[in-house]
Amino acid sequence: MLGAVLVALDGTVLTIAQPALRHDLHASFAQVQWTGTGYLIAVASLLVFAGRLGDRYGHQRMFALGMLGFGAASAGLWAAPGVGWVIGLRVVQGVFGALLQPATLGMLRAAFPPDRLGMPVALRTSAIGLAVAAGPLVGGVLVIHFGWRSVFLLNVVPALVLGVLALLVRAPAPDVPDPDVPDPDVPHPYVPAGQRTSAVARLDLPGALLLATALICLVHTLVGVPERGWTLDGMAGLLAAAAAAGAFVRHERRTADPLLPPDVFGPVAVRAALGLLVTASAAMLGTMFVGSHVLQDVLGLDPLRTSLTALPGAVAMVLGAPASAVLMRRRGARETTFLGTGLLTLGVLVLSRVDGGTATAVISGGFLLLGAGFGAVMVTATAVLVRQAPVASAGVTGGLQQTALNVGPALGTAAATTVLTLSDGTGTAPALTVLACAAALGGLFCVRLPGADGRSPGTGARCAGDIEGE
Repeated sequence: MLGAVLVALDGTVLTIAQPALRHDLHASFAQVQWTGTGYLIAVASLLVFAGRLGDRYGHQRMFALGMLGFGAASAGLWAAPGVGWVIGLRVVQGVFGALLQPATLGMLRAAFPPDRLGMPVALRTSAIGLAVAAGPLVGGVLVIHFGWRSVFLLNVVPALVLGVLALLVRAPAPDVPDPDVPDPDVPHPYVPAGQRTSAVARLDLPGALLLATALICLVHTLVGVPERGWTLDGMAGLLAAAAAAGAFVRHERRTADPLLPPDVFGPVAVRAALGLLVTASAAMLGTMFVGSHVLQDVLGLDPLRTSLTALPGAVAMVLGAPASAVLMRRRGARETTFLGTGLLTLGVLVLSRVDGGTATAVISGGFLLLGAGFGAVMVTATAVLVRQAPVASAGVTGGLQQTALNVGPALGTAAATTVLTLSDGTGTAPALTVLACAAALGGLFCVRLPGADGRSPGTGARCAGDIEGE
């Protein structure tokens, strides 16, 4: 949990530090943008493969390696002599961030039985929301008093301490053995040490390369849309992403040891949860992108007042995540995500009506609905994914969840920018209306999630652990 918080805090404090970084290192706007883009591409392209490494070699070991590398890269960023070093080290930081993020969910899946995962996932979401809320304020204080380099130094000691502890501290064995949880003394799930030969699935390196290529092309194209629009290079990037994705699907169907095992991506609830995370994060982050433009460029608020106006959204996410876990336990994933999707859609629609005469309370109320809805969706969809995951593939499942939460925001921001460009002169309402439709589209995925009886529609099968406390 603390590792995920550290990564979330790192991204938000850097946003505040970028103007000072650009001035001090005499960098261009494009170079500064690459300090974020390089990290995002590295993370998004490696998450699933990193999860598979955790499944094979141990999530705690991957978490330790990721934390130590993340901390070392942060120390290097603090001492970086030029913007080129900053960009390169941010890519390195992204590689190690990819190692540790799926491991956090993999460790949760190994530590808790399926029917008790809801609240740990909710608390993890609350902690991430708190980091996102605190990041701009912490970053602002550090940059003003200690300079932009201090935002990277903030990560070094916690990351190194967590990494060392993960190497030294052995996770306690459960009081009652779970037949789905592998023996920690066994190097690979389900395979005794003396029998680890061909029985162990080989790492699917060609599949990992094809998936990484598809995600690199897709994310690089999408993050460039806000600045350059849809160019021929952008269309070529989408075609390359589609070709690599097609080759990946073909390869996965034919290989004996696929990167995405059938028991991971096969269940209807898993595909629905991933789709819901993409649509919800696209709507959420796309709206935050447009909303920041409205508050600062249209209403004339400074960055601090903008952060304070949007703060109720982060507060609602922090406080609402545990409530969502309780609601999911009582009413099931389907009704909880329907409620979250409705709140998210309503929040986007409220913000689409903002103009110069809108009261601050109304604007903050829109952000509150946004945060409450997204928090409910994120907690519930993530819990469904982790519950469905076999322990032997929990890392891959965590990688898929994190990939959805990286691709969704890029899609949302690109869609919002495209509509803003096409509707030049008519305000931001059309772009936010499109994002509201994207949020509402998530309802199509909600109906495929388990209900209070633990069954997904049309499958007749009860989903693992969906009725808690039985």
